[in-house]
Amino acid sequence: MTKESLSPELFRVCDANLNRLKEGIRVVEDIMRYRDNNKDFSLKLKQLRHISRIDDIDKLLLHRDSIKDVLRPTTKSELNRTDIRSVIIANFKRAEESCRVLEELFKLYDIKLSENFKYIRYELYNLEKEIVLQEK
Repeated sequence: MTKESLSPELFRVCDANLNRLKEGIRVVEDIMRYRDNNKDFSLKLKQLRHISRIDDIDKLLLHRDSIKDVLRPTTKSELNRTDIRSVIIANFKRAEESCRVLEELFKLYDIKLSENFKYIRYELYNLEKEIVLQEK
């Protein structure tokens, strides 16, 4: 089976999801680092954020169009956070969902990248369980 090149629109999808993935991880990482002084969780999250990358950044940037993003305005559900636990959960979900999108799209283009995002997704699932359950 021959791998195809991603279309400009799909590179745009990858760019948005890579940003979303790293941003979601960073929110939880900073809470663990600065609020909890938890070196173990902070370091694990930082390591995942650092391997959440695509070397061909030029292709992503070339097709970025955040100005014309049809869902750029904030939705009400994004403003609905009741406590720090809800912030942590929302950001884990954001990161996990983005990993899944990247994993699926890169099956078409680069299987190693696909597997990397699958690995990150499962690591996030484990960290989410540990961190969220300790927030009760």
